[in-house]
Amino acid sequence: MPVKSILIVDDEKGIRDTLKSVFEDEGFKVLTASTGEECVEIAQNQHFSCILLDVWLPGMDGLKALESLKESGTETAVVMISGHGNIETAVNATKLGAFDFIEKPLSLDRTVLTVRNAIRQKELERANESLAEQIRQEYQMIGESVAIRALRKQIEVVAPTDGRVLISGESGTGKELVARGIHAQSKRAGAPFVEINSAAIPEELVESELFGHKKGAFSGAAKEKKGKFEIADGATLFLDEIGDMSPRVQAKMLRVLEEQRFEPVGSNTPVSVDVRVISATNKPLDMLIEEGGFRSDLFYRLNVIPFQIPPLRDRLEDVPLLIEHFNKRYSWDYGKQPKKLSEELIYKMQEYTWPGNVRELRNTIERLVIMTEADEVGIGDLPPLRSNGERPSSSYRFPTFKEATDAYQREYIIHKLEEFDGNVSKAAESMGVDRSHLYRRMKNLGINQNQ
Repeated sequence: MPVKSILIVDDEKGIRDTLKSVFEDEGFKVLTASTGEECVEIAQNQHFSCILLDVWLPGMDGLKALESLKESGTETAVVMISGHGNIETAVNATKLGAFDFIEKPLSLDRTVLTVRNAIRQKELERANESLAEQIRQEYQMIGESVAIRALRKQIEVVAPTDGRVLISGESGTGKELVARGIHAQSKRAGAPFVEINSAAIPEELVESELFGHKKGAFSGAAKEKKGKFEIADGATLFLDEIGDMSPRVQAKMLRVLEEQRFEPVGSNTPVSVDVRVISATNKPLDMLIEEGGFRSDLFYRLNVIPFQIPPLRDRLEDVPLLIEHFNKRYSWDYGKQPKKLSEELIYKMQEYTWPGNVRELRNTIERLVIMTEADEVGIGDLPPLRSNGERPSSSYRFPTFKEATDAYQREYIIHKLEEFDGNVSKAAESMGVDRSHLYRRMKNLGINQNQ
């Protein structure tokens, strides 16, 4: 672990020497200065974990030195010390960014503790900033196509409102990405982004996951549990794959949206909440409504503001930007230098229509980063893609959109199962869906695991 360094600034040599001795005994590397001007000059040329800065200094006083440090962009934690402290001085120091303010005569134990707390707080702030940046990178919307620019503009307009949003699009297009983008720019951005995938949870547990349950409400309910709606009170709730909701859950969901309250499973006491609901589906809900699989009244309550996410094949001009983004991201994740991709490879990937959309492209680049040892990657390193990226022409012979979609999905799933020797778990992971969802889809399409 690197040695932490501090700068002690005080015009009294006795105090400088005492503090230097104490902090060196505590394992710190210590430098000292006697004036504000000297403090600023040293701090501009060397990084410190913390600066102990006296308020009353000859020439440039401590507050002026602190102000100068902040103007120069230093992120070092600063603790002010003074023999003539008052509330106004302490308030001014805090406004200027000081972590704390301690008075002379100094308690050495308290001074050491305060410095350690200041350093720990600054490290936490940096870690949080790093995490926030990772999240921004993870959910960054990449692309400059007309469709993506329009989508970003739509998010900008809709996000500050509390209007319910229904996001439609094929699997892998980035529906969760859009939902998180809306939340991040909303008035609820400081609150959690709570999500639930209806297709990933057994039907008998969806109601409990959404609304919670009381102890003993059903077999296995050993203790009381809060549901997603209650957890998302004052926040955003993202309901993914709503087309897979059972009729019973749809009915209860309708009431919750109307009244903003619900009763946990096994309880007769209503719970009131303030939740913004964003939902998503990769299924044509209008067709499900016609078939009786989805309630029209629930659809109209969810679909206050519709978002339609374009498939990647409709914005292939964004493919090179996405390739560059994922190349950098996964190279960083795996501690490698970004790969140099040949123009031929990029051209080939831009020709392909990506039936798995951005998720398929992302997985392809991740595999290239992991599996290719050479710094330069050519077309020979590219994993197998569908021939010319074309959808089977047989899909055009079907009279309805649903029949054509089912035919394409059936061929796609069979192709993936063949690719992974019938391993449903690996096929589901490659497709970017949950195993339980893939099993249900296989059953609906009449696909045998060993087909």
